[in-house]
Amino acid sequence: MATLDLFSPEPAVPDSLPYERVLALREELHRLGHAYYVLDAPLVPDAEYDRLFRELQELETQHPEWVTPDSPTQRVGGQVLDAFTSVRHAVPMLSIRTETDTESTGALAFDTRVRKELELNEGDTPVEYVAELKFDGLAMNLRYEQGVLVQAATRGDGEYGEDVTQNIRTIGQIPLRLPAGVPAVLEVRGEVYMRRDDFEALNERQRARIAAGEKGEKTFVNPRNAAAGAVRQLDPGIAAQRPLSFFAYGLGEVTPASEGGPVFGTHYAMLQTLKSWGFPVAAQVEIARGAPELIAYHQRIGVIRDNLSFDIDGVVYKVNSLALQQRLGFVTREPRWAVAHKYPAQEQLTTVLAIDVQVGRTGKLTPVAKLAPVFVGGVTVTNATLHNEDEARRKDVRVGDTVIVRRAGDVIPEVVSVLLEKRAGEAPPFTMPRICPVCQSAAVREEGEADYRCTGGLFCSAQRKQAILHFAQRRAVEVEGLGDKLVEQLVDANVIRNLPDLYRLGLSALASLDRMADKSAQNIVDALEKSKQTTLPRFLFGLGIRHVGEATAKELARHFGTLDAIMDADEEALLAVSDVGPIVAQSIRTFFDQAHNREVVEQLRACGVTWPEGAPADAGPKPLAGKTLVLTGTLPTLGRDAAKDLIEAAGGKVSGSVSKKTHYVVAGAEAGSKLDKANELGVPVLDEAGLLELLK
Repeated sequence: MATLDLFSPEPAVPDSLPYERVLALREELHRLGHAYYVLDAPLVPDAEYDRLFRELQELETQHPEWVTPDSPTQRVGGQVLDAFTSVRHAVPMLSIRTETDTESTGALAFDTRVRKELELNEGDTPVEYVAELKFDGLAMNLRYEQGVLVQAATRGDGEYGEDVTQNIRTIGQIPLRLPAGVPAVLEVRGEVYMRRDDFEALNERQRARIAAGEKGEKTFVNPRNAAAGAVRQLDPGIAAQRPLSFFAYGLGEVTPASEGGPVFGTHYAMLQTLKSWGFPVAAQVEIARGAPELIAYHQRIGVIRDNLSFDIDGVVYKVNSLALQQRLGFVTREPRWAVAHKYPAQEQLTTVLAIDVQVGRTGKLTPVAKLAPVFVGGVTVTNATLHNEDEARRKDVRVGDTVIVRRAGDVIPEVVSVLLEKRAGEAPPFTMPRICPVCQSAAVREEGEADYRCTGGLFCSAQRKQAILHFAQRRAVEVEGLGDKLVEQLVDANVIRNLPDLYRLGLSALASLDRMADKSAQNIVDALEKSKQTTLPRFLFGLGIRHVGEATAKELARHFGTLDAIMDADEEALLAVSDVGPIVAQSIRTFFDQAHNREVVEQLRACGVTWPEGAPADAGPKPLAGKTLVLTGTLPTLGRDAAKDLIEAAGGKVSGSVSKKTHYVVAGAEAGSKLDKANELGVPVLDEAGLLELLK
């Protein structure tokens, strides 16, 4: 495709049907692109947009003399540059003053300075401001002539920037041409940035390339660095692969009003006009009157900051009236009428003193960097997660390293990256221990998983609360009334150290707990006594063996008949059970290979926890094998769980919704929409007697 000088005049308009189609396609693609990138409201499927784009490409390939700089096809591609050309800004891109006081008093100080410069008294009307977000990206100047984007330049030193037009043209949110009626010369200023989800996706692709052995690839530290790297790519084709976005917030050179240029009275009106011309403007722009509303804005944005789809490091206040801006003027090249009010830094440098391993409630082992104390994100941080062994080794975090630590709001602090140039010692790479640091049980990592886990779930003190709550839940042995808060009290007071201690609880120990009356304590004792009579599937599920859910527990109980047979079964025998694959079999075997876990099971038995056992299930055919049933309404004698157990014992599956794949719906009294759905689809409907007959 021919490459045109961005400043070349429009080609002579030929009188031909294909050219009319080119113009129509451009118009439609501009409209669809604006809806997709700026309004975030796609009008057609991606495939339709791609079809129109390809048609335009083909026509322009056949007629290269028709290609213009504002054609949607010119967003991607272009020649690889040797270097960027220096650009002198027609209007300098000056920086604004940063308010270092990150508290609400920072907004008050700015308002006080403005009022003093304007010689306003205490009783005078509050100053009207525009409050905006301070984006963490790259400042950019976009120059349009006759409505066509002709140049994009970085801020540089404020006087001179770099011409990055070819790369900026790849950003879908930036219009290549503007609607009729815009000034002959228009410079729009704003921020090029990368959304957080786009950044994560980019790094995921980078990691895949690194894993595939591609040379020269790396992951990026943060969205701002990734955006800056994309903008400064000499190859526009590579820049196009890095997803960038844009927000407009100001103007540079504009055709003066005396020559037909626009007249704005306020900064806010100017932003709304930019929006009407097709530029994205952040939704969080607000008018604020006086210091109290500035303070409220700073606090409100601080609360939602971490939920935004992009990074900010503060907010910006600007006097709204352009006449007042002119009156206030500048001091040492900084406007008196604007200030950036920052939030506490979310990234800081510190040193790794040690790497410990913590064990979570579910047995997950997490490496944690112990840090030299550093103030970041508004708090002093001494620990930062490394997530898992792969992540710690990918970042190559070692004891003694200088690292970048990030904390955003309530998010757990994490090590972002290591400054390798500051590494002095020869500390070895981190390796996850193969035994639990809390209970010394084996720590295993299953195939396809990133995390190591402790296998001593019934014994490990780090997992006590989770193990007890899981064991006592309704679908397991069910200890009515034993909830989170009570378990927390019992464990924190060291009254319970393991599951068998539950059944050793006395009335006095329970009654001594906070907000526990004698009646409530007696109810718990009674519930514990009642829970001793359970079933093998419920007990097995309650043990919390990884990957063993209710259905698998039932299959194991049916297949083996007794708990001892399950505990002693090797992996080959376990694999003979339907619903048990290699990962589940290995998990069961690993669990019962831990002497601690077997000891807890024996102690529970000694405490009186019991269940009926029998011979292994007949391996012959089952009447409901391969059938899916749905239960609805109340059956005369069978409870929902009992009916489900009978169906599963007969080889059937119980589903929660009716579909064409449902074989039977079992309906009782007050059956609802599921019965209606069954009749609509023609699915056979049974009552309780019909179910029992089917089970024969």
